[in-house]
Amino acid sequence: MSGPRRGLTLIELLVVTAIIGLLLGMLLPAVQAAREAARRTSCTNNLRQISLASISHQAARGRLPVGAESRQWSERPDFPHQFFRWSVLAHLAPFYEQEQLLDRLDLDVPLYVGLTPDAIAPQNKPIVRLSVPMFLCPSDRMKPVSELFGPTNYAGCSGSGAGGGTPFDADGLFYINSRTRPKNVTDGFSKTVAFSESLLGDGPVAVRSRTGIDVATGYGFAFTTPLTDPACNRPFYYNFTDLRGFSWANGEYRTTLYNHARRPNDETMDCLAALMSTTDLATMYAGYGWRAARSRHPGGVNVATADGASHFVKDSIDSTVWKALATRAGGETAGL
Repeated sequence: MSGPRRGLTLIELLVVTAIIGLLLGMLLPAVQAAREAARRTSCTNNLRQISLASISHQAARGRLPVGAESRQWSERPDFPHQFFRWSVLAHLAPFYEQEQLLDRLDLDVPLYVGLTPDAIAPQNKPIVRLSVPMFLCPSDRMKPVSELFGPTNYAGCSGSGAGGGTPFDADGLFYINSRTRPKNVTDGFSKTVAFSESLLGDGPVAVRSRTGIDVATGYGFAFTTPLTDPACNRPFYYNFTDLRGFSWANGEYRTTLYNHARRPNDETMDCLAALMSTTDLATMYAGYGWRAARSRHPGGVNVATADGASHFVKDSIDSTVWKALATRAGGETAGL
């Protein structure tokens, strides 16, 4: 006859539970790391597609697209030229692999056809509201931050941030009415950053107090152009009117432009301003900015150089090298 069946003792059960907990504790970080690696790869692919679209634009038209459009509207010559404001991502619409998503975008009218934030041309309203997967990094929140526009994590590099974050004739590839041709990129396409990523905004909008404003997802707004450190250290507003990354269609520093004034994921909050103290319709409301590349990837950000290659840049990169990579004709020898 067989003896009585013996079950697990309490001590044995606790030991087994502890071993399972230990294994899970070792396994979960590995799973999370694998998932983040996959998300980072997807983010890299998005940047590569955008960069390759810019190369196709250059091949077809002999130049890179504008960073942000500004021009007079024939129907309303009294409108500020900045109301056109179509971004580099919008101007690349015919050159994406998923070009059918944006093929009805009408760039012959301004982005804003009136004086209110929702004054968008009827034919463009449903298109600019689209959330385009290629414009979003899966490591970030992947959700719109505006009721009127589809968001973006990706922005074109305007340069080093010189000139107080000017959007005019900047030293990078993309800025207001830029028409950068290959001959203008004397530093070399492989040594010039074209695009990078930045986080979508969060927190309260148009507030005077910094409470609830995070460095990674917020920005300060100063009424001083060009930007200065004293003005940015004491901004007048935080998250002025819209959150960062609120619109892939909108060509400005809150959305589809950034620069290398600060290192990736810099601990200093981004600073923006708009040129309001002017009667010149060509420059009125132009946005200035010191906006950093930012991501949720541990330790750095993804970038795409003008030759279509993608790279991961660490937060610890030397600031001089980082600025050199942003300029198209600075004469530096730094590369990735």
